[in-house]
Amino acid sequence: MLVICVLVCTACASCSLKGASRSDSVDVPYTEVEKTNVQIRVQTTGELRSTHSAMLTAPAIAGGTLQLVRLLKMGTEVKAGDVVFEFDPSEQEYNLEQNRSDYQQANQEIIKAKDDALVQAAQDQTALLKARFDVRQAELEVSKNDLVSAIDAQKNQLALDEANRALAQLRQDIQSHAASGQATVAVDEEKAHKAQLAMEQAEQNIKNMRVTSPIDGVVVVRQNQNASGGFFFSGMTLPDFQEGDQVNPGSAIADVIDVSQMEIAARVSESDRVNVKTGQQVEIRVDALPDKVFYGKVKTVTGSGVAFSFGNDSGKSQVTIQIDHADKDVRPGFTAHLQIIGEEVNDALWVPREAIFEKGGSPSVYARTEKGFEPRLIQIRYVTGGIAIVSGLRQGTQVAVVNPEQAAKRSLNSSGAGPTNGIGQQ
Repeated sequence: MLVICVLVCTACASCSLKGASRSDSVDVPYTEVEKTNVQIRVQTTGELRSTHSAMLTAPAIAGGTLQLVRLLKMGTEVKAGDVVFEFDPSEQEYNLEQNRSDYQQANQEIIKAKDDALVQAAQDQTALLKARFDVRQAELEVSKNDLVSAIDAQKNQLALDEANRALAQLRQDIQSHAASGQATVAVDEEKAHKAQLAMEQAEQNIKNMRVTSPIDGVVVVRQNQNASGGFFFSGMTLPDFQEGDQVNPGSAIADVIDVSQMEIAARVSESDRVNVKTGQQVEIRVDALPDKVFYGKVKTVTGSGVAFSFGNDSGKSQVTIQIDHADKDVRPGFTAHLQIIGEEVNDALWVPREAIFEKGGSPSVYARTEKGFEPRLIQIRYVTGGIAIVSGLRQGTQVAVVNPEQAAKRSLNSSGAGPTNGIGQQ
């Protein structure tokens, strides 16, 4: 809606009818074109939104629901890094202790496995020395075979073969013992690594239980979608999250809104669009905060706009308003009433909107002359629901506020005779 603020108070006299021109049976009411100083104001409504916000969610931790044990109140101001809400960490603390115990046990098993491997290696080295000694001794006995009987020589050879076989078997056993010891240590190390990862995950989960804000702003607590048990019906109002609630992992709990970067999305009619420009001052009143007045500027305007519409002005242009200084009570989604302050126009000529008609697809008025009312093309600078600021006319020109051509036709239809003064004749 466009509002014209009259700076020189002649509005009431200007809008009143000056008289009626009578031609035989046709009365045509008219008014005069007046000159005054005006300021253009466009009124509309919009919805607040934030251009900089952060959504805070419950940590994605497997194992069921989480319990809120701390939650800042709606509207609390926070700085980046401040804790906004916190969950009960007792289950994760229990998991941490369990995993720490498993980690310590695995480390003890690694130590024991390595010690057992060292003992086994020492025993194998002792056995290897003995086996080598047995082979050497058997070789010495075989070297005497030329001096002993054939039976003793055969015995000596059998003893050497047995010593060599025992040495070879011992070497295989030593390799097997080493591989087994390494495998045991590797298994224990894997247990320790797994327990360590579980510890780190539990520690991270405990840390994630404290959800902090990434930006400076104001806390806006969300509605608890789980409170309805999954059932919704028209008009149902869900409660906000509060301390003690059970929350599913990943659920959005709150938002942090940077109120220093709030804006309003609004729409204006196409006829008002021509009067809205970027940078214009805006007075803002929020329904939810009736005692406060905010100020801002027009940030963006879409569409080209038109100066006048003869039909239903259903077209809308998008307007974005940047709020200069919002406070912590301002919330996204609030409805705001806007008054966009346009330019001042001095010595403006204006007429009632009902005095403007479409003629050949262009805006026209019917100016009163000695011969009757004649159509004249005009240019419309600004328009409102009841007033249009125009050019192409002179101050004091008398213009009809009803279409004289249609009035003549109605008179003709009602009386059966046509007009005698040529009203509206082209």
